[in-house]
Amino acid sequence: MTFHYIKVWDGWVRLNHWLILVLMIVSFATAKAHRMDWHMLSGYAILTLLLFRLLWGLFGSENARFRHFLGSPGAAFRQLGKLGRREPDTEVGHNAAGGWMVLLLLALLLTQAVTGLFSYDQIFSRGPLARRAPEWLVDLASSIHVQNFYWLLGAVAVHVLAVGVYFVAKSHDLLGPMIHGVKKLPVDVAAPRLASPALGLGLLGLSAAIVWGITRLRIGL
Repeated sequence: MTFHYIKVWDGWVRLNHWLILVLMIVSFATAKAHRMDWHMLSGYAILTLLLFRLLWGLFGSENARFRHFLGSPGAAFRQLGKLGRREPDTEVGHNAAGGWMVLLLLALLLTQAVTGLFSYDQIFSRGPLARRAPEWLVDLASSIHVQNFYWLLGAVAVHVLAVGVYFVAKSHDLLGPMIHGVKKLPVDVAAPRLASPALGLGLLGLSAAIVWGITRLRIGL
């Protein structure tokens, strides 16, 4: 079989992926160090990137769009059933199972970021929406914010394990393309259409403006 190298991940997807990972580490470290000012800034940055990824999933590059990689649950299970088969990688993006993992990670990350907006540690740190919410909601959000982090860590661990299993069991390199964007695929697999960098910049700016507006809600309270 003849192969060629094509670009499968645009710079926005790759930058978003690795920045969120770095910011998760920053958020954990600053919480442990009781530097809640930096913890909150890291959370705002994560929320900005998540809003951008949602917008990019609607309007961005072809293979980054949700409709491209989100199949039925049955398709995901069939994909996992082929895990032991040695066959060429033909995916220009996430496969059916990977698409659902992306959705799970985004949901957990959004839960973490949004509950942080309502959280209150009963001492100094209060999310920008905590003063506007009833006490029961603040207590619930604060509890979820703590507990959800462990679910998020578990999902990340499964994600990393899956990347390793695909490399060992099927010789599919999923990590490299997320670093440099290029993937070795059969010649009959066409490259995805990538959206313009200007669109990405505009959507990132919109996401940042939304999060900035949320943080300003604390003013005057």
